Amino acid sequence: MSERRRLINLAYRLLGSLAEAEDAVQETYARWYAMSRPQQDAIESPGAWLTTVASRICLDLLGSARARRERYVGEWIPEPLPDPAEWTSVQQGSTPADPADRVTLDESVSMAFLVVLESMTPAERVALILHDVFRYSFAEVAEIAGRTPAACRQLASSARRRIRASHPPATPTGRQAAVVRDFKKAWEARDIEALIGILDPGVTAIADGGGLVSAALRPVEGGEEVARYIVGLATRAPGDMAILERTVNGQPGLIAQQDGVTVTVFAFDIAGGRIKHIWAVRNPGKLRPWTAR
Repeated sequence: MSERRRLINLAYRLLGSLAEAEDAVQETYARWYAMSRPQQDAIESPGAWLTTVASRICLDLLGSARARRERYVGEWIPEPLPDPAEWTSVQQGSTPADPADRVTLDESVSMAFLVVLESMTPAERVALILHDVFRYSFAEVAEIAGRTPAACRQLASSARRRIRASHPPATPTGRQAAVVRDFKKAWEARDIEALIGILDPGVTAIADGGGLVSAALRPVEGGEEVARYIVGLATRAPGDMAILERTVNGQPGLIAQQDGVTVTVFAFDIAGGRIKHIWAVRNPGKLRPWTAR
């Protein structure tokens, strides 16, 4: 069971969904406990066995996820995660969050990184995450992925090119926080001109309601268009709606709360002091870690 946290971290990066990651890890342990004790004792490295099985389960899930997401209502965005401290606080008064369930937040779980992963093939994604993030050798990745080490090396190289092409150099966290704070102020003031100044001219805003709550079904593009869309949201928002600064997948972000319940989580991609992407997750099924159970 000491491997569980690492497996959750691996599965979340591979799948972009905490719920699916938990299911994959649960299935991994089900297979372990389905074996007899002599079969378990015969496995030289239980940790390596669990990693291999969990990765293969995720690989299978990634193969079917593309078809499921084609049927998804509107845009699909990876599931956002709060800062570990926030994760604890939102669950006070109910069943405490299992520390093993918390995902270590670093650059490899930023929303921008996860969104790029979504554009990769399952094999590219597995090769990149196992080798570059979890430091498995290509020989080990090959064993898990059922390919040659050379093929896995090529897959990881292709994945890195995708990351470099769409992932600008990281903006310091303090600068990101300042931009997000300015965005929040301009939004609350419904100041379209100020918002246009904060947004990159080619900014894209994407919302994910999953067909369960209201959300734009297609991306909104362009500085002025996104600014007007954001002000429109502020105009239509209930009077008790509160916009709060929070850490989202390890980066400065915002959440919208109504009656103390988180109804939207906003993640941002910031480059050159301006916001290039806004991701707004509204699907209630993806907001479990943000809301007391």
